[in-house]
Amino acid sequence: MSRKRVLIVGGTGYLGQHVLQRFSEIQGTTPCHLAFTHHSGPPPPALLNAFPNFLPFSVDLKTGKGFEAVSHQFGPPDVVVNCAALSVPRACEMDPAAAMSINVPSSLVNWLSSLEESNSLLIHLSTDQVYEGVKSFYKEDDEAVPVNVYGKSKVAAEQFITEKCSNFAILRSSIMFGPQTISPVPKSLPIQWVDGVLSKGNTTEFFHDEFRCPVYVKDVVAVILALSKRWISEDKQTQLIVNVGGPDRVSRVQMAETVADIRGYNPSLIRSVSASSVDRGVKSPADISMDITKLVRTLGISPVSFRDGVGLTLATETKS
Repeated sequence: MSRKRVLIVGGTGYLGQHVLQRFSEIQGTTPCHLAFTHHSGPPPPALLNAFPNFLPFSVDLKTGKGFEAVSHQFGPPDVVVNCAALSVPRACEMDPAAAMSINVPSSLVNWLSSLEESNSLLIHLSTDQVYEGVKSFYKEDDEAVPVNVYGKSKVAAEQFITEKCSNFAILRSSIMFGPQTISPVPKSLPIQWVDGVLSKGNTTEFFHDEFRCPVYVKDVVAVILALSKRWISEDKQTQLIVNVGGPDRVSRVQMAETVADIRGYNPSLIRSVSASSVDRGVKSPADISMDITKLVRTLGISPVSFRDGVGLTLATETKS
């Protein structure tokens, strides 16, 4: 069997780097040709040094500029993992046009459909923010009623993919947390941020009435890998929308309390406040916890508990 080609769109971001790392670790048992795209700047040297055999391509998702080079130098991909997004809700609120043009992967899908004899599996990252946030443990067939531009752009992306693609998996991910990447990303990582403020002895406010099912990043990567392998080895087309969250519904306060407990920080540093007390410039859904029964049943993957994931994350960080 010829080596399959896997393209990671948004390979320099947080999830993208973790996906690249995992694919590099399995090259001995499941060898693939790997390429990744980047946009905001050249790929960091640390990343290029870590994965010297992975081909980098500069691609603009808004216009599709750069995909032609992928076709010529890499070839039609068998699997495409789309990790690229404008994912800061406030940034999306301030520039809805940019949110739509980046988060709805029209240039990517149009490029894939233009390739001859290509039947790529598109694995696309969506979000728990497609849900309205008025109840607990949303299921995939619950109506998507997003309350902000970010969520709306992701719903539009899901609709576009389901209409245009015959072979896809849409992963509605919750907040991802885990170790820092090979080339550190500029955005603040949730557990490391909590650890940082509490380690300095700063009293910090956390919301007691905003609930999520945070998911350990390596579990998201395991889902991507399982879907990729299934398509590569079994050649079975899929049309899947699945919640990818952790097993625990936790508030921001509970997230902070878990970090404090594992690290031994004083819990009185955690000040519980209502999400309604802060204007973040964007509406945020109150409870978008997700039911992950379908994930466990379909792929046989059971994400680790929030506490275990935090333990694994902090074990990689040096205590400041």
